[in-house]
Amino acid sequence: MKIAILSRNAKLYSTQRLVEAALQHGHEVDVIDHLKCIIITEQKKPAIYYNGKYLENYDAVIPRIGASVTFYGSAVVRQFEMKKVFSTVESQALIRSRDKLRSLQILSRDGLGLPKTVFTNYSMDVDEIISEVGGAPVIIKLLEGTQGLGVVLAETKKAAASVIQAFHNLKARIIVQEFIKESKGADIRAFVVDGKVVGAMKRQGKEGEFRSNLHRGGSSDIIKLSKVETAAAIKAAKALGLQVAGVDMLQSSRGPLIIEVNSSPGLKGIESATGVDVAGKIIQYIEKNAPLSKIQKDKINA
Repeated sequence: MKIAILSRNAKLYSTQRLVEAALQHGHEVDVIDHLKCIIITEQKKPAIYYNGKYLENYDAVIPRIGASVTFYGSAVVRQFEMKKVFSTVESQALIRSRDKLRSLQILSRDGLGLPKTVFTNYSMDVDEIISEVGGAPVIIKLLEGTQGLGVVLAETKKAAASVIQAFHNLKARIIVQEFIKESKGADIRAFVVDGKVVGAMKRQGKEGEFRSNLHRGGSSDIIKLSKVETAAAIKAAKALGLQVAGVDMLQSSRGPLIIEVNSSPGLKGIESATGVDVAGKIIQYIEKNAPLSKIQKDKINA
């Protein structure tokens, strides 16, 4: 098959591993910078122009879209979909997962455990916001933050009020969440591919750091999920329509609590911690499903 990896940097670990896995499985693979793609739309003839040529005859696309370029990246994925190219992450699922509030609403609707969360339209009733999530300490997150950026732990009511008011004055959209003390600065990343958990790791924040993100200096170790945690990860990915996802959750006294579902999860941490060839699992997912997409395309064109 001919596979396109949408990535802004061919040297990134995740991109390199996907290229290696595709080649090992005998496929042709190209790395395409989605921000350099030109989208052309006309009646029944969607096209993508890139580096002096039209992108044609791809069987599958693997989106590696950064959060800061979700709008244009998802448009490129959607253009491939219009050309009947199979995508490991559908454009609508990508957009859905990047909207933190919408994601939490969907997960709540589907009955998944979540930290209690408050979102307001810049309300100045700060005392009520803090009270609704159980009082200080609280977690305050920018809706568009990633990799632990834009996340604040306010340990006292006074500190929480100051941070919330400061963000509101800046017209920055935030959510306020309860602090799960028993998680002890750790979370779980479950990597889901095609409705199955293919690997899981426990991430621990460095000393004095409540955020467990590896980009923030945290450490990771392999973990065996409980049946409840496995089921929660699979259900969360399915709820958001993601066949490839990193599901982040906290261990709490009331069971696993989903904090985020990542549509472009990095491979380095999970492969290093578990020894699992996650990139290969993604290529196998394509091998299983892209031919079906090709059959459907042929039927449409017949």
